[in-house]
Amino acid sequence: NTLARRINKDIYDVRLISPANHFLFTPLLPSTAVGTLEFRAIQEPVRTIKGLGEYYQAKAISLDTQNQVVKCKDLFKCHAFDVKYDYLCIAAGNKTNTFNTPGIAEREGKEVFFLKHLYHARQIRNRVLECFERASNPNISVEERDRLLSFIVVGGGPTSCEFTTELYDFLQEDVKKWYPDLIPHIKLTLVEAGPGLLGSFHKSLAEYYLKKLRSKKIDVHLSTAVTGVKERWYPSPDGTSKEEHHHYTMASFADDTELPFGTMVWSAGLAPVKFVENSNLKLGKGKILVDKYLRVPDQKGRVFALGDCATFAEGEGLPLPPTASVAEQQAYYIGDCFNLYYKDFDVTNEKMKDTDLPLPGPVAPALMPWQQAEFLNKILMKPVPEFQYKNRGAMAAMGFGGGVSDLTKTDLPAPKVATSGAAAFFMWRSAYWTKQLSWTNMILIPMYWFKQMVFGRDISRF
Repeated sequence: NTLARRINKDIYDVRLISPANHFLFTPLLPSTAVGTLEFRAIQEPVRTIKGLGEYYQAKAISLDTQNQVVKCKDLFKCHAFDVKYDYLCIAAGNKTNTFNTPGIAEREGKEVFFLKHLYHARQIRNRVLECFERASNPNISVEERDRLLSFIVVGGGPTSCEFTTELYDFLQEDVKKWYPDLIPHIKLTLVEAGPGLLGSFHKSLAEYYLKKLRSKKIDVHLSTAVTGVKERWYPSPDGTSKEEHHHYTMASFADDTELPFGTMVWSAGLAPVKFVENSNLKLGKGKILVDKYLRVPDQKGRVFALGDCATFAEGEGLPLPPTASVAEQQAYYIGDCFNLYYKDFDVTNEKMKDTDLPLPGPVAPALMPWQQAEFLNKILMKPVPEFQYKNRGAMAAMGFGGGVSDLTKTDLPAPKVATSGAAAFFMWRSAYWTKQLSWTNMILIPMYWFKQMVFGRDISRF
């Protein structure tokens, strides 16, 4: 999104290939899964990019670097077509990693859900409401009611923690109001394979977050991996048949315990998308290797990669965290390289076909998180030719009124402090609200926050 908007359209014909015709603001995605925010308030349509040459709603299938062609497949009819390029910027991201855990892929979209896209959030929201409506039926046994209202969240990163606390708020503020008889049957469990939550945060903040979760009676299991999801059946009246309405799911853990559940949200890792795997580019741990200028080696400067799908080749730089901040800073850098330096290279000239793209000149690192404060980058940072990542800090919300903010290692001109509680919550909301690209979302988001606070969340299922 940032790169496509930033490149000068008066110089370049920018064409974009994506199966989604919108850009998603992922930090607010957990809020939409329970109705704190509505889905349309956290997305920006692709076609709102001014001056965009073409947009193709399709999947990039493979890459022919010899002929400089991206092979695509239409999203609607699966028609194959090619898109030629002079320069290619790959920002394919990652998909959710199941670690080949038995039952996860098989039950995905039924009782198990990922949380990376808007349709995932919509699926989760419908499933949670379905579980409460089914549990309220008079013909449901106590055993089945307890299972339906058992919610498991897998993963200890910010997305998992924020979704867990959003779900907790929904249960305490809305379910308690509309389904009061079901409250004793609810169980909320967070499972993390590692020794702690929020591993990239300051230790004091991670411990604070864990303490707060447990004070909310959320069952947190650390150093516990999910080893599988099994299908089982309640005995039918005659004790023989396996009818679908007797089916239920059971989560198995590495400590040999089991837990029946109605909904599992899996946000435990990242894996490469098929396009990256089929690109024939050099990969390292499933990611495209790039140099310090974010160029893919052996492509004469014609192919770039950024975001979660890219990593530095050996000797080119340190591994970077898979965060939106890294991808945004890389997009700023590549956009500035094109606008300031690469425009002087005639890539369309056949005589230059075998000539390497010259290295860029100095580019100011994108330290400031807001476009309005971009002018400060050149004042606060020394421009250099290669990409430089700057730590902007890290934040995680904890439902309404709580959160953590880690600025202990930030490069921002701010106090190096770790903040928790209401102050961190308002920092989180303010930062992400002001990062919206359109006035539409800047108006809608606080409106939905106000609606949720005064009138509650919508519990309609459609």
